[in-house]
Amino acid sequence: MIDVIDYRAGNAPSVLYALEHLGLPARLASSPADVAVAERIILPGVGAARATIDSLVEQDLVGALSDRVRGDQVPFLGICIGLQVLFDHSEEGDTPGLGWVPGTVRRFPQTGRVPQIGWNDVRFTRPHPVIEGVPTGGHYYFVNSYHCVPDDPADALGLTDYTVEFCSVVARENVVATQFHAEKSGELGLALLSGFSAWDASC
Repeated sequence: MIDVIDYRAGNAPSVLYALEHLGLPARLASSPADVAVAERIILPGVGAARATIDSLVEQDLVGALSDRVRGDQVPFLGICIGLQVLFDHSEEGDTPGLGWVPGTVRRFPQTGRVPQIGWNDVRFTRPHPVIEGVPTGGHYYFVNSYHCVPDDPADALGLTDYTVEFCSVVARENVVATQFHAEKSGELGLALLSGFSAWDASC
C-alpha cells in the first residue's frame, strides 16, 4: 500500500489516479494515524514551500512523517514541492524546510523565463532501484521557479539544464524525490512510480 499525503495544498488526487492507473494499491493519507501505519509514502505538491510547510504543520503531519520516514526508514518519494521542502531552507518566502536532506533551495537566475513550465531532459547520474528499467535520458514535465542545491553532490540522482544545471532528482538513504511531476510525465513518469512501488529501501 502506498500512502499519498493529502495536505490540502498539493495535487494528491492526480498522483493517486496515476497509481491506480498502474494497478498499484494506494490511498490518500491526511492524519498522523494514517502516516503511523504507512508502508511507503508519497508527498506530492504544487505551489509554494511556505504554504506546504504550513499545511503539514496545521494537520500535525510533520512529526508523524519524520517518525515514519527518518525513524522507521519507510520508502519515501517527494514530488515537486514535495522535493523542495525536504531541504534545510528555501529562498522562497525564506522558508525553513524539513531538513531531511542537507542543502538549500534557490530561485533560478533571471536569465531565462521563470518559472520553467514544460518538458525537459533528465540525466540520471548513477544506478538506483527506483529508476531501474527507466531510460538514462528522457523528458519529464516540470513547473518550477526554484531548484534544490544539495550540500552533498552525491545526493543528486538526476540533473537537468534550465538557465543553470540543477539537481532534478534526489536520492538519500530511503528518500527519493523528483522536481518534475512524475504523475504528468507519461510513460517515463509511470515507470518511475512503478519502480518506487517495488523499491526495498532497506537494501
